[in-house]
Amino acid sequence: MFKKTVPFILFLFIVLLSYCTLKSSDVNKDVKAHLLKQLDTLDNSTIQLLAAANSTEANLQQAFLNTRIAYKKMEWFSEYYAPTTSRELNGAPLPEIEIEETKVFEPSGLQVIEEYIYPYDKAAKTDLVREINSFKSSLVRLRVILNDTEFTQAHILDACKLEVFRIIGLGISGFDTPICKTGVEEAAISLAAIADVLKLFGENPTLQEQINAAILYIGKSPDFDKFDRAEFIIRHANVVSRGILNWQNQLAIKPLNTELALHNSTATLFDKNAFNVKHFVNTAEAIPDARKIALGKLLFFDPVISGATRACSNCHQPQLAFTDGLPKSVALTQGKFVKRNSPTLMYAGLQNNQFYDMRSKTLEGQATDVIANKDEMHASVEDAAHRLEKKPEYFKQFKTAFPGMDSVIRPRYVMIALASYVRSLAPFNSRFDQYMRGNSRKLSKDEINGFNLFMGKAKCGTCHFTPLFNGTAPPVFANTEAEVLGVPADPRAKHPVVDPDEGRSFHSKISEIKYAFKTPTLRNIALTAPYMHNGAFKNLEEVIDFYDLGGGAGIGINLDNQTLPADKLNLTVKEKNDIIAFLKSLTDEGVK
Repeated sequence: MFKKTVPFILFLFIVLLSYCTLKSSDVNKDVKAHLLKQLDTLDNSTIQLLAAANSTEANLQQAFLNTRIAYKKMEWFSEYYAPTTSRELNGAPLPEIEIEETKVFEPSGLQVIEEYIYPYDKAAKTDLVREINSFKSSLVRLRVILNDTEFTQAHILDACKLEVFRIIGLGISGFDTPICKTGVEEAAISLAAIADVLKLFGENPTLQEQINAAILYIGKSPDFDKFDRAEFIIRHANVVSRGILNWQNQLAIKPLNTELALHNSTATLFDKNAFNVKHFVNTAEAIPDARKIALGKLLFFDPVISGATRACSNCHQPQLAFTDGLPKSVALTQGKFVKRNSPTLMYAGLQNNQFYDMRSKTLEGQATDVIANKDEMHASVEDAAHRLEKKPEYFKQFKTAFPGMDSVIRPRYVMIALASYVRSLAPFNSRFDQYMRGNSRKLSKDEINGFNLFMGKAKCGTCHFTPLFNGTAPPVFANTEAEVLGVPADPRAKHPVVDPDEGRSFHSKISEIKYAFKTPTLRNIALTAPYMHNGAFKNLEEVIDFYDLGGGAGIGINLDNQTLPADKLNLTVKEKNDIIAFLKSLTDEGVK
């Protein structure tokens, strides 16, 4: 009896395996066919947009919105499988800077087209037509990529989940619809698009109902300024992304072998352990662990690094969210100060560039630079390593943290240990985080309204991206952005002038990024005053007023390359207070 059963079980296993393979192949074929039809629609919409350049402003704008809708139906694919082409189709309307190659690439795509037609100046028709034709050319490249793409079920589901995260972090903030302000309405289009794709995997009534509920919620209040983003995220977006992951588990589809900025097991963008710190580390040796972190913490608070003049903690104090409370940090020379404000180190491990001018790609590089800086420590990592070798207790801990170490403490071990400690400073346990994970009692009505203003009318969320609230853009978190704000040297001067610090262009001499500075995290911002790279603003009230007026342009500082929109926000006193209340909710518990 047993011997007869084994072949049958083996036969059944082979049949099931063949069925699963066939099903995967069918999904691949169906998804590709589905996308090709949508790409045909997008092509036709672009042709109509081109023709509308000869029509009225109203007709042109409607054709533009139709093209945006057609693109949004494919965005989940384009952003995931063709990110470079996606930037050409719907990237930010700002030049792309390649610092290493000293090159500037002009922007293109829907956001550039948007600027030409809101309002439409027919004198710029030639430029508009050029941009639309450029868009069409990018669609040709997208078609080639689509035809060459081999889909897998795990990748498709991952792309759909990331599209939900993109809606939260970029879509409903108006990041790619700054003028037409259709980001909320387009979120419904994107959700419907992934719903159609998910149907190709089979029936899942629960997940489809969750997506439909999210779309219906948007339909009830699509007004950009009035949309309740907090409720939408908690009651709908988080539910949908969690539902996609649950269904993948139910279908027994193995997660991807590789992980990028977010762990594959991430259910919502606000999961406590969503971020994969390894993604932001350049070498396997630098991947942090408990031993490296413990060693780095000791080094951080020990002046041995500088040769007994000062420790890292002198300018980065834990009770001030690892800042020092000064406009500009104290230099080694008595009575002197360094060039810039001391930035928080919290969440610094989750960005792609360090320093206000973004000159270092890694935390290890930042540590080396600070230690060597004549105004900060005026030492060297090499000398620090030699000093540490002579301390038996430290030598023992280095040997524990770096088991492959021989009888010498290498300078890179010092840098890696310090960087590992800094990478550990990302607790994600503020009241805001707890609210986003379902504890509705953690935020007040005013704080919730402040978040909605932050992500909507006040436009803060288009530069300080949720959930890191820095310039590292979701959902891929591959780039950290900088902005030209027109920060004054003295905002209290009768006639303010721009601060002379050239920021990013100091090293590259690229004029487009003169006065550009990295967009820092706003987490724990209640503890990190004064603000800006030069500590110009004493409190959050002054910062909000500055943005409300339109940055430097609003106080009489005229910069051709200001990236912050110069339009006044027209925030009321109540709205400003609510935004500040929200910002204070970003303080991590245990940091005071």
